[in-house]
Amino acid sequence: MTLNCKGKLIDLSTPKVMGILNITPDSFYDGGQFKKENEILRHVENMLNHGASFIDVGAYSSRPNAKHVSQDEELKRILPIVQCLLKEFPEVLLSIDTFRSEVAKQCVVAGAAIINDISAGKLDDQMLTTVASLQVPYIMMHMKGTPQNMQEQTQYDDLIKDMLFYFSERLNAATAAGIIDLVIDPGFGFSKTLNQNFELLNKLDLLNITERPLLVGVSRKSMIYKTLKVSAKEALNGTTVLNTLALQKGASILRVHDVKEAIECVKLFETLHDD
Repeated sequence: MTLNCKGKLIDLSTPKVMGILNITPDSFYDGGQFKKENEILRHVENMLNHGASFIDVGAYSSRPNAKHVSQDEELKRILPIVQCLLKEFPEVLLSIDTFRSEVAKQCVVAGAAIINDISAGKLDDQMLTTVASLQVPYIMMHMKGTPQNMQEQTQYDDLIKDMLFYFSERLNAATAAGIIDLVIDPGFGFSKTLNQNFELLNKLDLLNITERPLLVGVSRKSMIYKTLKVSAKEALNGTTVLNTLALQKGASILRVHDVKEAIECVKLFETLHDD
């Protein structure tokens, strides 16, 4: 499997790592940590030096019960950062974490390479046609409701079967709109209980039936730190364990806060796989 990012084919036969850059004041782990331009540039440079293939930039916190942010505020936060990063690192492949088509459009026009949508187009009916016109890869996540109410929507007849129906419908809609490169994200922590998150991880390989690259984002999430009874800051070791399991289940992209450790997971997994 490959992704066409700004004319460059990214081969996903070896799993890739996506580094997280949250420029929100209220993200669950690193909210407010990167405010100044020099801090952001240093953090991104560090992630790139450690081997990140993509940098995922988000200006709207999607943690449970996060405050709603207007489109104007989201653009005000994210566009200058996109422009700054591309000026400093012209070859960087930026993924834009947004569910709004106008934010997606303006960021891609500014030079971003991928759109990462937590709602799979369900929160903005212009998203799919916009992404198709921009001709960029599109990551679609499984979520019910919105970040504000998703944790009230955890009822499923059969978790994996329901998710497969969801992705089948969204993939068909995206393909019909004209999007070529599609990635699915099962949405760990979104509209799922702690037990459902672990059921999902255990059966993750069943999502490979979609024949689309699979992005997994479990980095420092509550399924780890609540289970271990630690804080998000103490959840790196648990993250590494679950990233390794995700690779074994077929993950093509790991979305992480800690790039160095994730790259080490991939290297060890690939060495084992090659043998």
